Amino acid sequence: MKKLTFLTIVVLLIFSVPVNAVSNESYGYGYKKQYNEMPPDLGFYGPLIEKYNGIYLGDEENRMVYLTFDSGYEQGYTEQILDVLNEKDVPATFFLTGHYVDDQPELVKRKVEEGHIIGNHSNDHLDYTKVSEDQVKEDLKVLDEKIINTTNQEEVKFFRPAKGIFSERSLKLTDELGYTNIFWTVALVDWNRDENKGWKHAFDEVLKQVHPGAIILLHAVTEDNAEALGYLIDELRDRDYEFGSLDDLVWHHSVPIG
Repeated sequence: MKKLTFLTIVVLLIFSVPVNAVSNESYGYGYKKQYNEMPPDLGFYGPLIEKYNGIYLGDEENRMVYLTFDSGYEQGYTEQILDVLNEKDVPATFFLTGHYVDDQPELVKRKVEEGHIIGNHSNDHLDYTKVSEDQVKEDLKVLDEKIINTTNQEEVKFFRPAKGIFSERSLKLTDELGYTNIFWTVALVDWNRDENKGWKHAFDEVLKQVHPGAIILLHAVTEDNAEALGYLIDELRDRDYEFGSLDDLVWHHSVPIG
């Protein structure tokens, strides 16, 4: 059998890669905070997310903010959060895992019944950069079916990657499957359920970072966030902010300018 030269092997490898292949290099979402009602600097993440129709920011000229919560498990604070949202008439989007939907179907139903949106946060909280495309599709499908079968929400339109880990491949694949990737511009370290620092800490952290068009990420597993939410909503309204829905945000993004 004739031996292949090194150059021949390189050429074969190049032409064996699909023309439309994209990088699966893993990124952990993050940004440089700017404060003073200025949105953070995302560096190259911004253009990459936008390339695949993802959203991390609303209209910077509009004093509208968007509340989102990530929930992988229930710690007993969601009812209080929902009570506050209902009392203050504020819409929110909850990104849920499969475990949460299985474990808390009544709370999931209540969220939708009270006008909130349920988004896909991966059925198994998977890092999509470490699994095959078929595994990604199956994971998304399983959770979508759980959400739709549990609630009267007709479809699942929004996706947020587990742990904020993504790649160009995962952005492209989820976009092609019809999801809008939702990232954020305001967040704090609030997922450690045993590290409560008091509601004022959560309140101050959000207010330091908030800006027009902010997508705010909170986790629903700490007492701090549950206690801070009402004060936060009132203070933001005192500062002339309004609360919008992701449905409205996506609609505005889809409207051609000019």
